Amino acid sequence: VQLQASGGGLVQAGGSLRLSCAASGRTFSRNFMGWFRQAQGKEREFVATINWSGGSTYYADSVKGRFTISRDNAKNTVYLQMNNLKPEDTAVYYCAANITPYRSIVPRRRNEYDYWGQGTLVTVSS
Repeated sequence: VQLQASGGGLVQAGGSLRLSCAASGRTFSRNFMGWFRQAQGKEREFVATINWSGGSTYYADSVKGRFTISRDNAKNTVYLQMNNLKPEDTAVYYCAANITPYRSIVPRRRNEYDYWGQGTLVTVSS
């Protein structure tokens, strides 16, 4: 099983980026998928997660209203649209998948995810 994250890069403050995470090796159409980020010298933190259907989404307060998580189960891919980026959004962004089908409790902690992508670097300049 692999999660391949892409779409990171260098952007000016106020700009936008769209991250993608393509899964291979198994389907996650019955599972939560999420995004985390880790800034240099800091702990990896929760950014957003989305349920199996895409009908429910959850965000960290720091990104609410600026980031949007979505998914395309036909492509086994999850996205993170990031708008109005700020320098404090600079981090390596990781996608992750939880393997419990139709999980009732929203996973927001790092140890609630079972598969991880390799990370993609987002740098926001001021």
